[in-house]
Amino acid sequence: MSPGYRGKRALDLAISVPAVVASLPIQAAIALAVRRRLGTPVLFRQTRPGLHGEPFELVKFRSMRDIDEAAGLVTDAQRLTAFGVWLRSTSLDELPSLWNVVKGDMSIVGPRPLLMRYLPRYTREQARRHDVRPGMTGLAQVSGRNALTWEQKFALDTKYAQTSNLRLDLSVIVRTVTQVLRRDGITADNDATMPEFLRMEAQSA
Repeated sequence: MSPGYRGKRALDLAISVPAVVASLPIQAAIALAVRRRLGTPVLFRQTRPGLHGEPFELVKFRSMRDIDEAAGLVTDAQRLTAFGVWLRSTSLDELPSLWNVVKGDMSIVGPRPLLMRYLPRYTREQARRHDVRPGMTGLAQVSGRNALTWEQKFALDTKYAQTSNLRLDLSVIVRTVTQVLRRDGITADNDATMPEFLRMEAQSA
């Protein structure tokens, strides 16, 4: 059975397919801007955990320069340009992820897909965030985004996984529009995005 409530996949397609078509001119313009300012590749591709932790390739617009130790470009903060900050603050870097939704790797609403190396670090409760497909936006994103602690984000992710419904999804989508316009919570304190999740918890047997 598909995760989430009945009709969730239909909602994803009803939003993502028209959004892909409507945003193609914008995506083309952003691709040219990324190529001019950051070079190639234009797209950022990375394996992320999806439903039940199964890997998929996430696609976004590139917003950072390549690592270059000689030039002092090592950390995310050092590699993130003013253009990259703007791209992230407007969430335009996320537009290619609409293809992930069309393919079924992701949903419009769900816990954000993080890193594969985080999987063994989750407690059993935190791992329940993977009981549903990851989303382009989610309850944690509209509740503070990267201004939240990891514990706060995971609590909201697991809450969503256990209570997802059409009304909640529509509420998150509306709140996401407001969040993007206000550009709140883009970065965590003293970090370009979020510090790495390092907490190791003993897994329950």
